Amino acid sequence: MLLVADSVDLMADATPDEAEPGSDPALDAADRAEFEEEALAHADQLYRIALRLSGSQQAAEELVQETYLRAFRSWRSYRPGSNLAAWLATILRNVFLDEARRQQRRPAQESFEDTTEYYLYNQLAGSGGEPQEAVLNRLAGGAILDALADVPPAFREVVVLVDIGDFSYQEAADILGVPIGTVMSRLHRGRRALKQALAQRAGAEAP
Repeated sequence: MLLVADSVDLMADATPDEAEPGSDPALDAADRAEFEEEALAHADQLYRIALRLSGSQQAAEELVQETYLRAFRSWRSYRPGSNLAAWLATILRNVFLDEARRQQRRPAQESFEDTTEYYLYNQLAGSGGEPQEAVLNRLAGGAILDALADVPPAFREVVVLVDIGDFSYQEAADILGVPIGTVMSRLHRGRRALKQALAQRAGAEAP
């Protein structure tokens, strides 16, 4: 599990950026300290997102640490009063994509037919009209983590941001740099792909 202290130690070792000309060093230091405190409050949320994107605890910890390193180095680019969680999540996504490129992992473009039946999900949902997010939350975390690996990256990251990161459609759109309609479409397809993966895994494990 990610220790916030790890990110603080790494930040302390990072080369601080230069103060803006004419700025008060004392006020500048106070502003940075306040930013760091507010940013670190989102560590757990970032870790949940990183874990679902990467599928590995070690990779998730490394992603979050690199996210904070970049955030602390460019803290002046954050606009006070705007959505800090979304700003950090954008950095996290960029770190994840950079790592994927380094490992030469190209996102696969896949489509899913709407005619697929999702027996496991439907059984869990029953007839009570329980929201699908609540149904997914009742499934074992490990099962979801494994199934997310089968969801195409473009759909996975929207599911992770909205259903796990608790970002709104608009916030997810801002993070991903796409229209809100694209977020809604990818979320719908991503959820269906996740349910399909869960059903397939449940069928494979059935006696």
